[in-house]
Amino acid sequence: MSIKRALVSVSDKTGIVDFCRELSQMGVEIISTGGTSSLLSKEGVPVIGISDVTGFPEIMDGRVKTLHPAVHSGLLAVRDNEEHTRQMEELGLGYIDLVVVNLYPFQETIAKPDVAYEDAIENIDIGGPTMLRSAAKNHAFVSVVVDASDYSQVLEEVRNDGDTTLETRKRLAAKVFRHTAAYDALISDYLSNVNGDPLPERLTVTYEKLQDLRYGENPHQQAAFYRKPLAAQDTLTTAEQLHGKELSYNNINDANAALQIVKEFEEPAVVAVKHMNPCGVGIGASIYEAYSKAYAADPTSIFGGIVAANRIIDSDTAGKLSEIFLEIVLAPDFTQEALDILTKKKNIRLLKTGELNAARKRESQFVVTSIDGGMIVQQSDVHSIEASELNVVTDRAPSEEELKQLLFGWKVVKHVKSNAIVLAANDMTVGVGAGQMNRVGAAKIAIEQAGEQAKGAILASDAFFPMGDTLELAAKAGITAVIQPGGSIKDEESIKVANEYGIAMVFTGVRHFKH
Repeated sequence: MSIKRALVSVSDKTGIVDFCRELSQMGVEIISTGGTSSLLSKEGVPVIGISDVTGFPEIMDGRVKTLHPAVHSGLLAVRDNEEHTRQMEELGLGYIDLVVVNLYPFQETIAKPDVAYEDAIENIDIGGPTMLRSAAKNHAFVSVVVDASDYSQVLEEVRNDGDTTLETRKRLAAKVFRHTAAYDALISDYLSNVNGDPLPERLTVTYEKLQDLRYGENPHQQAAFYRKPLAAQDTLTTAEQLHGKELSYNNINDANAALQIVKEFEEPAVVAVKHMNPCGVGIGASIYEAYSKAYAADPTSIFGGIVAANRIIDSDTAGKLSEIFLEIVLAPDFTQEALDILTKKKNIRLLKTGELNAARKRESQFVVTSIDGGMIVQQSDVHSIEASELNVVTDRAPSEEELKQLLFGWKVVKHVKSNAIVLAANDMTVGVGAGQMNRVGAAKIAIEQAGEQAKGAILASDAFFPMGDTLELAAKAGITAVIQPGGSIKDEESIKVANEYGIAMVFTGVRHFKH
C-alpha cells in the first residue's frame, strides 16, 4: 500500500499549500474542491477538480459536490475484498488514499453576537463530515486528517514509507470521530436553544481540552481541564495566567468558586476562598479596602487560599496581598507596579480575567454533575433579590444599615455549601458556617468564628429554619437581623422567637441549597 491520491477540502487553509506541495512532489495526486482548489492552483500546486473525478459539476452554491459514488466508493472500498476490487474496476472508479478535510466554521459563526439564524444554518457542513466519517471508518486503508497539527507526522511517514502506519491511521480516525461528534453537538445545542428546548430527550455536550493536570483532587486521580466551546469572556476558562506554575484541579475548583461570588457585586469586592467555601468577603470604596475586610474576616483561613477581586489590583493592594502565602489571585487586571510586587513571589499564580460582568450572573446556564452511571443537569443558580422583594415578617423592620448587610449576606450565603449560615457586619463576613449536617451546627460555627463581632451582626441562612433553635442561638450571640427563605411549617415559631428578642427578620421566598 502507498498513498497515491489525496482528496483535500478545507475551510481553515493554514499550512495546506505547503502540505499539498510536498505531497505532490512525492508523486501524490491532489483532488480538491472550490476555494481550496483555487488556492492550490494559484500557488502552483497541481490539482484535479472534484468535478473531473465525479463527472458532475459542483452545484447549489457548492452544497453538492463531494456527495457522489465516485468519491465515497474510493473512500469506503475494502482494498483486500475481491468483490469490492472487481466493482471498482468495472465502474472505472479510483481509490482515494488520503483525506484532508476541516469543516465549515459553525462555531465561529454562532459566536457572533448578531448572527442570523440563516447564516448559522448555512454554515452546517454536510459533505465534509460525510467524507471524514467514510475515511475514518475505512482507516485500515485510508488516512484521514482533520487537524493541521497532524500534517507534519503524515508527511514524515509518507516520505519515509510511502504511507502512514496503521497505528497512526487508528489515532487519526479516533480524532475524526471526536471532531465530528463535537461539531454535531454544537449544532444540536444551538438548534435546541433556538427552539427553547435546553433539556432535550438526548443531551450531548462537548468541551475543548485546555491542559492535562498533574493529578485530580488527590494524587492518585487523573485529571484534565476543559473549556466549553463558546465560554463567556469573564470565566476562569478564558482567564490569562500572568505568573506562577500551572493550576491544579483543586486550584481550578476554588478559583471558579471565588470568581462566581465576586461577580455578585457591582461595588469593589474581594473574596477569599478555601475548599470552595468563602472564608472572607469584603466590599468597600476601593479594592484595597475590600481586601482589607476580606482578610480581617478570617486571617487564619485565608492563608494558602484563593483571592478574587472585581477591580484592577493596584500596588497598595498588591503589597497587602504579598504579606501572606496565597495560591492564586484573580482580578480583571493588575497594574505594572502590582505585578512587580507580586511576581517576586515565585509560587503565587496570577490570573487576569478581563472585565467582570456582574450583570451576566443573571443569565441562566446549565450545570452538569456526574453521578455513578450518568449525570444530572440543572439550571445554574442565578437568582438575585432586591430590597423591595423582601417580606418583613417580624414586628420590627430592619434598619437601612441592617437591610444593606442582609442583602450582602444573602449574596454570600448563596455560594456557601449547605447547610450554610453567614454572619456579616460593616460590609464584610464575620462568620461562616458551611457544609454542616444541621443548621444549628452551621450557626454555632459561624457564631464561634465571629466572637464579639457577632453582636450587632446580621445572619443569612440558605434555607428555612425547621424550628426556632437557630434563632435562639442567634439572639444570645447578639445578632440583630436575619434573612432566610421562610416556608417552614414552623415559621411562626421562628417569628415568635425573633419578636421576643427584637430581631428583625425578612423572608426571601427563595432558598439557595448548594451541595
